[in-house]
Amino acid sequence: MTHPDKSYFSRQTKLSKFDILRYYLSVAPGALAGIRDRPLVLKRFVNGAEGEAFYQKRAPSKRPPWLRTITLAFPSGRTAEEVVVDNAAGLAWIVNLGCIELHPHPLRSRDLDHPDELRVDLDPCPGIGWAEVRIVALEVKSFLEEMGLHGWPKTSGSRGIHINVRIQPCWTFDEVRRAALALSRAVERRAPALATSKWWKEERHGVFLDYNQNAKDRTTCSAYSVRPLPDARVSAPLHWHEVPDCEPADFTVLTIPKRFAELGDPHANIDTAPGSLEKLLELAARDEAAGFGDAPWPPHFRKMEGEARRVAPSRAKSMAKKPRTKMPLVVVANSPSRGAALAGLEKWKSKHSEVARLLTADDVLVDSMRGRSSTWTRIRVNLRHVPEELRPAQEPPDPDDDPTREWRPKRVSNQGA
Repeated sequence: MTHPDKSYFSRQTKLSKFDILRYYLSVAPGALAGIRDRPLVLKRFVNGAEGEAFYQKRAPSKRPPWLRTITLAFPSGRTAEEVVVDNAAGLAWIVNLGCIELHPHPLRSRDLDHPDELRVDLDPCPGIGWAEVRIVALEVKSFLEEMGLHGWPKTSGSRGIHINVRIQPCWTFDEVRRAALALSRAVERRAPALATSKWWKEERHGVFLDYNQNAKDRTTCSAYSVRPLPDARVSAPLHWHEVPDCEPADFTVLTIPKRFAELGDPHANIDTAPGSLEKLLELAARDEAAGFGDAPWPPHFRKMEGEARRVAPSRAKSMAKKPRTKMPLVVVANSPSRGAALAGLEKWKSKHSEVARLLTADDVLVDSMRGRSSTWTRIRVNLRHVPEELRPAQEPPDPDDDPTREWRPKRVSNQGA
């Protein structure tokens, strides 16, 4: 291991790079169950959890001869040779690269066109508490059982819950996403005050069921992944009976090894009974017959057949049948550093203190933006609750460090050519 004493967490919890390796080896059977035989996107924190991360799809050219790779094709038309980790040695090798999170694709190397996992990502909107997330998770459990499916819950390691559903590898990515969208809409109908399937943040409330996590090329952190939070939280697999009373802060690098040694892996049997998507796809067909078309895809995907205009409601032009009200949004910060962006928000609030007092929690939209190989934070403020005469005009964001700005004009010119 290179630089084993390098600090990876230094604020609330003190952990070195070697401490992270030791953690992963202590839970290796559980961590490997979520990534074995799956291509991995390497999310690398080369300067520790408190530094900026970058995504690396392509396997490093310098790698052990015993480490497998496999070539994936992406919606953009590009291909990449990605790492496949099958054992504890491979797990240790990627941790040495700075991968404190594990990001596997929802498929196995033997079949790259048919996922074997549907992923339900419960993402709470600002101001929504953990209790609401748990209620929606239990609603998802109930609905999955009606569809003949079994969900395996885990904390996201942040504010949400992930529910993984093993499925037979018989359906394409588009079909799995279509099933996930039908599930999201069904749960929204069951708990309209708590759950939402709306893609645009300005339309959301409560807990968002992110159906687009099932689009091809999307990855989420897998079980036992360490998250870059000050207390070194872990994405912890749970039994369903633990969900009503669990607290995400209880599952950290310091507590999970003991839990794993005493209780084992709650998801040990996840591969024993893969389910069918037939009932969910039948529900999707009924939704479409009732007039519910496709929902927006992630921005880097091509425009899909049946997809509505891919533009935020606040920017959309008025429609003949159902005009939308344009939301008064201002961008206040763009930065690769979430902390710097949040500091910019506080600076803006201080400058416009009278306006800031009129904002609600969900008027502040904090977007984690993902580019080709980097992430950054964009913060917007919705002034809908501010009288028009008091609304400040759009000002240059502070900070304004959008890392895509350098290559975006070149990309536009190439597309024009």
